[in-house]
Amino acid sequence: MSGEVNDEIMKEYERIKDEISYEDFLKKMEERKKEYEDVSFMSDLDIARTITGEYIDEENKALSDSEPKKISQLISGQDNVCVIGRIMHVSNVKKFTSRKGKAGKLANIIIADETGEIRVVLWTENVKFLEKVQEGDVVKLNRVEVKQGFRNDEIQTSMNSKLEKIPDEGFEAFPKYDKSITNLADVKGDKTVNVIARIIRVPRINTFDRNGKEGKVLSLEIQDNTGQMPLTLWNKDTDLVEELKLKEGDSIKVLGAQSRVRNGEISLSHSWLGRIIKGEFDVPEYSEDILKIGDAHEMKNVTVIGVVCKNYDKITFERNDGTKGQVKSIEMQDETGSIKVTLWNDDADMKLEKGSIIKITGGNIEFDEYSGTDYRINTNWNTKITEDPEIDDKLKETLQKCGDYIKPVEIATLNEMDDEGDEIDIIGRIVSVQDPSEFQRTDGTSGTVRTVEIGDITGVVRTSFWDEKAEKSLTPGDAVKIENARTRFGNYNMELSVGRTSRLLNPSDEEIKNLPSLSEIEEKIYKTKHIDELEEGDQNIRLLGRILNVYEPNQFQRSDGTQGIVRTVEIADGTGTVRSSFWDEKANLPLNNGDTIKIENPRVNYRDGSIEISISRNTVVTKPKEDETEKLPSLDEIQDMIYKNRKIEDVEEEDKNIKVTGQIVEAYGNKILYEMCPNCNKRISFSDNAYICDICGEEIEEPNYLMIISCVMEDETGTMRATFFRKAAEEFIGMTTDEVRDVIAKTGDEGSLEDKVADMVGQEITIIADASYDEYNEEIRLNAKKVVSLKV
Repeated sequence: MSGEVNDEIMKEYERIKDEISYEDFLKKMEERKKEYEDVSFMSDLDIARTITGEYIDEENKALSDSEPKKISQLISGQDNVCVIGRIMHVSNVKKFTSRKGKAGKLANIIIADETGEIRVVLWTENVKFLEKVQEGDVVKLNRVEVKQGFRNDEIQTSMNSKLEKIPDEGFEAFPKYDKSITNLADVKGDKTVNVIARIIRVPRINTFDRNGKEGKVLSLEIQDNTGQMPLTLWNKDTDLVEELKLKEGDSIKVLGAQSRVRNGEISLSHSWLGRIIKGEFDVPEYSEDILKIGDAHEMKNVTVIGVVCKNYDKITFERNDGTKGQVKSIEMQDETGSIKVTLWNDDADMKLEKGSIIKITGGNIEFDEYSGTDYRINTNWNTKITEDPEIDDKLKETLQKCGDYIKPVEIATLNEMDDEGDEIDIIGRIVSVQDPSEFQRTDGTSGTVRTVEIGDITGVVRTSFWDEKAEKSLTPGDAVKIENARTRFGNYNMELSVGRTSRLLNPSDEEIKNLPSLSEIEEKIYKTKHIDELEEGDQNIRLLGRILNVYEPNQFQRSDGTQGIVRTVEIADGTGTVRSSFWDEKANLPLNNGDTIKIENPRVNYRDGSIEISISRNTVVTKPKEDETEKLPSLDEIQDMIYKNRKIEDVEEEDKNIKVTGQIVEAYGNKILYEMCPNCNKRISFSDNAYICDICGEEIEEPNYLMIISCVMEDETGTMRATFFRKAAEEFIGMTTDEVRDVIAKTGDEGSLEDKVADMVGQEITIIADASYDEYNEEIRLNAKKVVSLKV
């Protein structure tokens, strides 16, 4: 401190100038100011007095007591004041840490005389006075200062202040201290009361937004021989639980508690001018009543012990005041039944796992028709949730048995289930992942779905991930744990649905220590077969091949009115070819001639005298690894093996994939485009200015179109009629179906391309075809699948 000081500080130095130089006094002032810079009540004069106090004894006349003032005479700014009053309230001591990290203490007392009452603030060095006084005592305060407080004027103590208990005689006019104890049953609203009770519940501290700052609240549940009610501690007072080491079973005296009425119920709040005293008080021992879940009905303040059998993700929401909240649901059960539990805000962050034994104390049971169990436990800020509570061994064993069924199930067991809609857990490895697809719900909102195949050592299940779950990062080979997946009947097998109430988790090392690798899962589940080894009814087989031909997808309408799509793909290996039907979303896979393909778990059918495979939801379609296709012939090699050359006279009724070369001697183009029903894919007729489907019985606004072209081929051994459908017809004429439709629409003549077709006569053509017997004409015909070449 440099420069001049004010007269009051100079007077303090004058009193000790024989003991210390002025320079050393100023130096000590600087050091002491830094010490007390975080203590609001320490003015420069207070700091100067702490220095003079080191050199002048308290009995020195310079610091003698002044004449006591009445409380009504106290005015902010008065210094070195003496006041006498009766202690009406004493707060608990609160700890604090200054901005510089120094620890301090703070306590409040309220004193009163016949003229009024005032708050007295005791700081760190003054708190020791509380050891000698209590509520009701008459005390004398010396060398204190009156300052403007948060609400009213208050008395601030300093290091030189003194507080002492004095006899009551002569102070009969002071207000009397009411030390009476109120039974909890007799507590009314908006009163200040003293109570003695036993703590029966110590819940967690909850946080809340307090004008942009974090607030804290905790409600002790207390009980005497007349009843029970909550005692709420706010903000810094919540630290008293730890400082006083309060726990269930402790008996306490609460002085200066404030009663309140909220929603028709009375509770107590620990006020800033009251205190909690832990001790041995005469109150009944607490006997806990545990409710069995099977006995649940609408009731309040219950205690339930059970095992967590279902766990749901928490949901965040916005309150009316704009603040954020969160809620989480779990389901717990004991040997008598199960019940859902709603956890709010901080409790929603609890890491409760399935199989955990928990105790809920102070929950309210409410009727809930949507819970599936008729009732729900609704927790609140006064509820205590204890994980792994202290319980007897018999109850623990019973609850552990209750939790046995909640363990993840093997995938193979899904097909043994009779009902859909059950919630189950699985742990497996992702086998395949499809891209997300968007769809529109009946209410007009958009959704997303993604198909994922998940496998374990016992099987593979098709799983649909919905909305935000569909956006998760999912990679083949990853291990996943799914909780609350719903079972649903698929086309042929049980499937799973992972939606809003399902949980997608990373399994622990312990949970996947026995989970095979992706390749091991595939090898265990699937048996690799060549095409010529396929048999009707084969299950869990793997087929490796090369795409030989891909045909255009066809749309159709199912009997339930929904739309479907199917696409025919021919797949070949070194042993033969197989016709494959790709259904619905599988029909939209990118498939090209010559591509290698791995198909796992197709359905193998026998139709029209030959084996076919069906690729639907439960079939896994992937691109094989390079080492898996090392022995697979190239497309050219397969074609040479598969497509056998035939002369026309050698063609037999059941020939498939034969290569026939001949000259076109006749070609029929008077009508090559046929209108088809988009629903049943049957031909439709034009009548009364409208297209009518005789099968569906409906008028068709916009038909589909099928191109069919017939010709007669001739080689040196004979002639045979060949028919070209769809893509093969497009290859024959050199035009797409849409282009043909446009020409016919512009000319209005369905035979407008007859000359173009006729121009094909004389050309040499090589086709890949299947042979069939035409019973009407009693002759063998060729159904062309592909045009290999055309030569003039």
